Formats: sequence, C-alpha cells, structure tokens
Amino acid sequence: MAWQSVPVPRLEGVSQEQFVQHLYPQRKPLVLEGIDLGACTSKWTVDYLSQVGGRKEVKIHVAAVAQMDFIKLYLLISWFRGQLKKSMKNSLFQSILWIQSLLHAAYKDISSYGHQRALVERDEKYYLRSLGEDPRKDVADIRKQFPLLEADIKFPKFFKEEQFFSSVFRISSRGLQLWTHYDVMDNFLIQVTGKKRVVLFSPRDAQYLYLSGTKSEVLDIDNPDLAKYPLFSKARRYECSLKAGDVLFIPALWFHNVISEEFGVGVNIFWKHLPSECYDKTDTYGNKDPTAASRAAQILDRALKTLAELPEEYRDFYARRMVLHIQDKAYSRNFE
Repeated sequence: MAWQSVPVPRLEGVSQEQFVQHLYPQRKPLVLEGIDLGACTSKWTVDYLSQVGGRKEVKIHVAAVAQMDFIKLYLLISWFRGQLKKSMKNSLFQSILWIQSLLHAAYKDISSYGHQRALVERDEKYYLRSLGEDPRKDVADIRKQFPLLEADIKFPKFFKEEQFFSSVFRISSRGLQLWTHYDVMDNFLIQVTGKKRVVLFSPRDAQYLYLSGTKSEVLDIDNPDLAKYPLFSKARRYECSLKAGDVLFIPALWFHNVISEEFGVGVNIFWKHLPSECYDKTDTYGNKDPTAASRAAQILDRALKTLAELPEEYRDFYARRMVLHIQDKAYSRNFE
C-alpha cells in the first residue's frame, strides 16, 4: 500500500524570536536548517569519537529485526571498557566501530554476563541511548556523560535554560527503526551525522495507533498488518528526511517513528513545555504522563470497574454517556 504523507515544513535561518513568537505556538513539527550547531557535524566521525569517547559503562541494545520496540527486545548487553578485548583499545566508540565492522564480517565471541555469545551477529541492529549516572535518578545530559564532546556542540537557544530537561546522545546502525511513541516534553532531534527518515502522527490520531502506554503496537508502519490493525490506515502521516545539520522540532504528544537510513549520531534536546510541577518528579526519561493525566486515568479505571457492576445493556448505555460527556467537556475544538 502506498501511503500518502504530509511533508513536514522546512525553514532555513529561523531566529529565536521567529521560532518562539510565531512557529512554536503552532505546536506542529518543523525541520530547521542552517542552525549553528558547532563543529559536531564535521568533527564527529567514528575515528574522532573513538579518540575522545572517554571511560564509560554503556548499554547497547541489540535486535534481530529492524523494528526495535524494547518490549520484545531480546538482548541487552552491558559492559565496561576493561571487559572488551584488548584489540578494542579500551574505548566506547571504538567498540561501536568494532560492532559496525562485524555487520560486514564474521562475528566474534565475547563474554557478557558469564556466557559466551556473538556480541552482534551479521544481520542484527544495534542502538545506544545515553543514560544518566544513575538512570533511576539522573537524566541524560551529554555535557555530563561525555564532557569531552561538550565543546563540539551548540544547543539551539530557543527555550529558557530553566526549561531544559535532558540531552540524549544516540548512535544507531543503518536500517534500525525505533517504535512509534510520544514524549511528554518538547524535543529537538539534532541529526549530527548520517540520515534519518521520520514519520509523525498528530495527537488527534491517537485512537488509530493502537497504544500500549506511550507506544504504538504497530511496529512496521510501512507494511502494517491491517487485518490486525484496521484503523491504522486512518492515521494521517507527516514525514521528513533529516541530513547532517538538520534539527527536527517534535512538539510534546506528537507520535514519531524514526528510521536510520545510515549509520549515524544524533542528540535529542528535551525541554519542559508545562510548569515543572506538572511533571512526574520520578521521570528521568521524559516519557511519564503529567501527574494530572495519570490521576485522571486512575479515576477513569475506577469508574469503569464501577460500571462493570451493572448488567450489560445498562453498562453499555452509561459508558456511551460517559464518552459523550468527555467529548463535550474535555475535547478541544481547535486542536489540530
């Protein structure tokens, strides 16, 4: 099936004033070109990163198929530099280069958590997402986790410093596809090297995406199983291609699916659109629903359990009345 997509607008040379006053309030995705990102787009080659990566425990997510969802993720490998073979020269990013080379050569065995296995086999996909020092308490910030890279990258100064939440460093192999999901904070996806294709869906189309938490159950968005997910075809797709130096603005609650067309490096900058007290204080990833939304969902669950005490025809009637009440009182008439 050939999907019709709405192109995400692209603008060059957008100033902070233009973005904040005119573009940001529209709450729609936008690709920004020509933003001063520093030297990272030219300096962050694999060789350079191999030299300045520094000492770090890392987690590499490895999947047998392109559509990675972290639900069916079958392997999570964590290792210290010292555990790697001497030929890797004790560098995180040389490890990444080593992994990349394995995709084109015979695989090698390495010890991980006490059992022998190929670290990455020929057709597997891998993905690194930087974490805080303690992922349960600390958010990711490239300036803290990889301080030698801080001088190379400039964050777009389009939001107030007190709104900053996290900066996430990512490396992904060619062909990797991250699941469709939404974040509760605004997001700049900076494509430092390589190319990505991004497909987005409006929050208004959530009813067509078969949600499980913040994620869509439809993993292969280009060839979905419409017998299993028939409503998915009703969701309007917005699409863009990102090259090195492009910055994609993803408003909070917009669903996005990211496909790496080349081996590449990216950085996400998340910032708070709502006042700080609206967010869950235990959220270190920026993907927990605002506290008011979580409370409302809990209240709804209790209401539905109460309705279950009624006979079927009464339960059906009053459930429909509840839906109509929500539509009348809570739905925005102007939200696009």
